Amino acid sequence: MTSEMRVAVIVDLVDSRRIADRAAVQHLLERAFATVNRAVGHVEPFAATLGDEFQAVFASVTDALEATLLARLAMPEGLDCRFGLGRGEIRAVGTGLTGVLQDGSAWWAARAAIDEAHRRADGQTVTLRSWYRGDGETSFTDAAINAYLLGRDYIVGGMSDRERRLALGSWLGRSQSVLAEQEQISQSAVSQSLRRAGVTALRAGIGEFREAATQSGVPC
Repeated sequence: MTSEMRVAVIVDLVDSRRIADRAAVQHLLERAFATVNRAVGHVEPFAATLGDEFQAVFASVTDALEATLLARLAMPEGLDCRFGLGRGEIRAVGTGLTGVLQDGSAWWAARAAIDEAHRRADGQTVTLRSWYRGDGETSFTDAAINAYLLGRDYIVGGMSDRERRLALGSWLGRSQSVLAEQEQISQSAVSQSLRRAGVTALRAGIGEFREAATQSGVPC
């Protein structure tokens, strides 16, 4: 058996029972997650597990934050997803029909986190789609990450489908002229849309986490 500290991510669809053509939706989701897998470094890529659930593993919290943000931006129109992020130990405990079987505190934390995200969204924070739990007692770091997620999900939740596409394209390095051509709008409209949608703030938030991790030497 092997054991490492990683960040496990569990994803499920919001209101998945309302989906009529599940096979078609599954195909669209796999395409969306493939985009994220190409864009963000990972230990294990986003992959389907059971039902409407996907899972992934990352080396750092920051990578997991960026990947879950891009995954939400990449969601097909009319679909949304929820994330549980958990940092802790991951152990290989054997093999099964789908490959290596895993266990450990990272997966337990991710499961608890996605349950918490669901609970909070059903309460007063209706725009919340993500939650994080570290390995152990709640710390200031955990609170800071979840404060970012509260703000991030509020921003993304207020985006139109076009704004999400533009935000994703911009994040992936596409020029505003290319985005304008794809959306059949002016470059000025692209610039205004990105500014209005809060893409700069989202990118700055990820940048702050990466800078803090670099300065501290801690793989956050």
